[in-house]
Parts: sequence; structure tokens; C-alpha cells
Amino acid sequence: MNLLETLWIRPWLRRIGIIALHTSLWAAGFVLALAIRFDGGGIEPEIAQRVPTALAVLIVTRIVVFYSMRQFHGLWQYAGIPELRSLVSATTIGTAGFAVIGLMVQSTRMPRSIYVGEWLTSLALIGGFRFLFRLLRERVSGPKIDGTRTLIIGAGDAGESLLRDVQRMREAKWSIVGFLDDDPRKAGALIRSVRVLGPADREALRRYVGMYDVKLVVLAMGSDSKRMREIVGYCRELNVPTKTLPSVSDRIEDMGFRNVREVAIEDLLQREAVKLDVGQVEAFLEGKTVLITGAGGSIGTELARQALRFNPAVVLLFDHDENALFHIERELRALHPAEKIKALMGDITDQGRVEWVFKHYQPNIVLHAAAHKHVPMMEGNPCEAVKNNVFGTIQIARAAHEHKAEAFVLISTDKAVNPTNVMGATKRIAEMVTQLRAQGSQTRFAAVRFGNVLGSAGSVVPIFREQIAKGGPVVVTHPDVTRYFMTIPEATQLVLQAGALGGTGEIFILDMGEPVKIVNLARDLIELSGLTPDVDIQIEFSGLRPGEKLFEELLHNAESFAKTPHPKIQVGRFRPVGRELLTRGLDSLEAAAHEPDALKVRTILAELVPEAKLAGVPRKSEPRGVALVDESKDRASGPLLVAVSG
Repeated sequence: MNLLETLWIRPWLRRIGIIALHTSLWAAGFVLALAIRFDGGGIEPEIAQRVPTALAVLIVTRIVVFYSMRQFHGLWQYAGIPELRSLVSATTIGTAGFAVIGLMVQSTRMPRSIYVGEWLTSLALIGGFRFLFRLLRERVSGPKIDGTRTLIIGAGDAGESLLRDVQRMREAKWSIVGFLDDDPRKAGALIRSVRVLGPADREALRRYVGMYDVKLVVLAMGSDSKRMREIVGYCRELNVPTKTLPSVSDRIEDMGFRNVREVAIEDLLQREAVKLDVGQVEAFLEGKTVLITGAGGSIGTELARQALRFNPAVVLLFDHDENALFHIERELRALHPAEKIKALMGDITDQGRVEWVFKHYQPNIVLHAAAHKHVPMMEGNPCEAVKNNVFGTIQIARAAHEHKAEAFVLISTDKAVNPTNVMGATKRIAEMVTQLRAQGSQTRFAAVRFGNVLGSAGSVVPIFREQIAKGGPVVVTHPDVTRYFMTIPEATQLVLQAGALGGTGEIFILDMGEPVKIVNLARDLIELSGLTPDVDIQIEFSGLRPGEKLFEELLHNAESFAKTPHPKIQVGRFRPVGRELLTRGLDSLEAAAHEPDALKVRTILAELVPEAKLAGVPRKSEPRGVALVDESKDRASGPLLVAVSG
């Protein structure tokens, strides 16, 4: 580094230099305004005598205004529209101050046209110099190497932002050869000297990948998963790797080039993400004490992350798994004040521990995510499923009611609809218990049904990834098996929205679009790993496991929808099993759960959930006792089943 560079990096020396440069340009602008006013000829003697004093007043006024508005503090290499607006404001205020002084002090007064001319010339000189500086710097310090030849799909804000980041980097690894965009109005346009070549279709990709020897395609096209799937397919045909970039609105905390990542299976979901009312959730959680059971699990940990965004007073993390609890507490305390996070070891079936937590912390909001959820495991251990999923829920719901929590939200599952397995039957009973507890309680009780969660512990995606990493085979139960999928953030947002929407005794269901064939999901994951299904990695079929369905359902036949004023919510009314019948059945179920006779537990589950089809338990008759409520009656007349549509 030479002496000049050493001096220039000193902030006070750099600022003096910037002020001196502005002073020179203002003086030049003032002289130019005089020349324009008097057509380059002689200035009237009276005016000429005032010029030195007027120029001094102008410069002092401008320095004061520009300094107070931090116009000497910016980095010109990043000058853009916001900086131009600020420059116009500062110049206008400076000229106005100059004119006001001229009106009050005779010795500085200038013709009115001088003020207008000086304002225009100053803007042109200062603004022009700043943007020229940015242009020259980008040309000098732009990419120094011939990086990977890259094509950007999407000539919108995200694509332009990515191009700008690449062009500014001294050693960018990419060389952008062009854009493709479906908007015909953009065809042929230049974005920062890079041309929009045409539409993003198969033929255009084939043409320009070959013409420019493209080695990478970056998707900067927002959340259109169907379109993204098509383009990823085209790129696979051409053997060109793809990456994706979030939209500008999604890049709140980590802006720019660093957000470019591999295309994930979530990007290829055949539905759009559901957007919920964030403001309503904020009003629901702000300043509250929030208890999350099962806080060490996939849903529980994300619930904690999401809840902390809305400034609760404290989040209580309740789980019996000490390792999981340790990791989520450590993660959250690195991002949030320690006093907002309390890690509490305990089991939801331990009445004494549950009572102590509620009595000591008095939670306002209870998010009940603790559950045994693995279908085959619960088929082999039905007594444990009952103890945890049914009677654990009863303990937490009772405590929420007795300690007058504002809201209780149960995490349920689509497997609770016409269940064919123990896990689904226990979750349906948990829904029934929640609805029964809602009657006459000051606490608002609700449940949330959703399908499979991508990436959750023990779910199909991590298992497939593990099998792919080992070289295969990827094992699918049946070629026709389908499931509904959603992402963990979407699932947790729905849970928070359920508590915020009001009402009681309700079950919320997300419209998750079309179900996905598991074999197609497996193929997508293999291809995203850069491999070819049935060539590099084999797919094998093992047959349905005990308790599994070919497809899942979101509603029982006796449940129906009616419209509500909310455009994305539908509501169906039905009456659950009566209190006496449910209470008597639960007494029998609790006794059976502590005996080694698994068949007895399964039989009682089938009696409590008449629509269940559990292996080894004969069905006595078609389910009865679920009566729809007249849709014309007031919403408060009975428990509700609510679906949030995407």
C-alpha cells in the first residue's frame, strides 16, 4: 500500500478531501449558472461585486446542510436511487437557505434565475461525479477472472440483484452471459449491460447453453414451484447444474450472493406456500409466556424459533430428551436473550412435573407438540402410544384449563382421519379430548391437522438421503403410495395461526394441494444428488408396513365444509362423542394401557374411534354418532372443523 492509499483510508482525511471536492464543484456550478444567466458575457457590475460574498455564503450553507444530512459519509461505489433522492433533498435545502439569506442580506442577493441555475448545475455536477465514480470503480475492480459461464433465469429484482453482486465482486467465480425471462416485454433489454436473451423454454435453454458454453443455470424466479420443476427438468436434459436464489423479499437477514444454494426438494413441491396473517400471530404472542411441549422435536424446535420472532416474554422448552433439549436451548440462546428461554426437563405423562411447570410459570399459550408419531413403532408398542398421545395430552390440556391459559393448540395429523393404525387412532382421541375440554373452559382449545413434514426426524426425506449416500437402494413401500407434504416452517406457522384465530373446539387443516407420489419424491432426490434413478441408484419396493395406507385423507366422511368470511378458511361443523361415553372409554383404555394385552388396547381404541380400521380388530358396524350441525346456526353453537386453504 502506497502513501496516498494509507492517507486516504484515514476517515478524517478522506472526509476533508470529499468536502474540498464538493466545494470545487459547487463553485463551478455557481460560475456556470452565472455564465448561462448572462449568456457568457460581462456580468453587471453591481452583481459582480456580490459574487464573492454570495459564493462564500453558498458554500458554507451547503457544507452545513450536507454534513448534517450525512452526504459526506456515503460510499459512492454503492450510489443508487436512494442516494440520488437524498442528494436532491440536500441540494434543494442548501439552495433554499442560500436564497433566504440573499433576501435578507443585500450584499449576497442574486437574480432569481441564478438560484434555479445553480441548483440544476450543482445536481448535475455532484450527481454525475458520484455515479461516474461508481461506474469507474466497477470497471476497475470488477471480476478479474473468467468465472463459470452462468445463465440467470428470471430478469426481475432477484436476478438483477444477483448480477449486481457478481459484478461488484473482485474475484467473482461466475461470469453472467445473459438472462432468460418469460416476459416478452423484456426480450432484448439490457440489465447492467447483460442482455435478456429470450424466454425460459426448452429450445431457448438448448440454444444459449450451447452458444455460450453455459456451465451453470441460476433460478431467480421466486416461489413458482411448478415452473421451477419444468426448468430443472430442461437443465437435467442438458446436463447443466442448477442453483436457486430466494426472492428479494425473502432475503431479509442475509442479503445477496451468499443466498445462492442448491435446489432443494422443498423447491419442487407441487404447490405454493401458504401465507398466513403474521400481524395476527404477533398480537397473539407478544409479551406472553409460551409453553412448547416436545420442544426438542422437529416441530417443537421450529415452533420455538418462530415464536421468538414475535417477542414473547419467555418461551418454555419442555421435553424429556435431554440431548435434544440441550441443542435447541444452545441454539436459541445464541440468538436471543437468555432470560427469554427456559429449558425444562420433564415427561407430559408425569402429573406432578406438569403441575409444577404450570403453577410456577403460569403459561399463557400452550403449544402441544409432544407425541409418539412413528406408525410402525407404535403398531408394535400400542400401550406406549396410548400413554403418551392420549393421556399425556389429557394431562397438558387439564393443566391448561385449570391454570386458565389463554390458548391450547394440539398438533394432530392427517392419520387421525379414518385411522388404520394405533398412532392415528390415539391422535384422533387426543382431538376428541381437546374438543371436549373446550366446552365450558376459559381456555381456547384448538387442534391442527397436517400431513407429512419434509425433513422432520424419522421422515421419508432424511431416510432417502441416507440411503442415497450409501449408494442405494432407495426403498419405497409401494409404487402407488402417496402423501401430503408441507415444510416445517409452514407447519409451525399454521400452529401459531390456529391459536391466534380465536374460537374454541376447532380443528385447523391446511390445504396442502395435490398429494405427492413417494416414488416420484425418491426420483427427485436421486436426481438432485446428481445421480440417475435405476442406473446409479436402484429403487426397490418393500410393500406396505402394518397400519399404513396407500393414501392419506384430511376429512372423515361425516365432516363437511362451509364458507366463512375469511377467503382462505372453510368450516365444517360436527358433534364429537359425548362426554360420558368418552370418559367411560378412557377409563377402560387407561387400565388396558398398563396391561401387557396389546389386543385389548387396540379393541378399545377401535370402540372409541368407530371409523378406525385397526389390524386384528373386527369392525362391528359402520361408524355412527357423528351428527353434522345445521350450517345456518351461529358458529358458537358447536365445535368446528376448520380448514385453511392454500
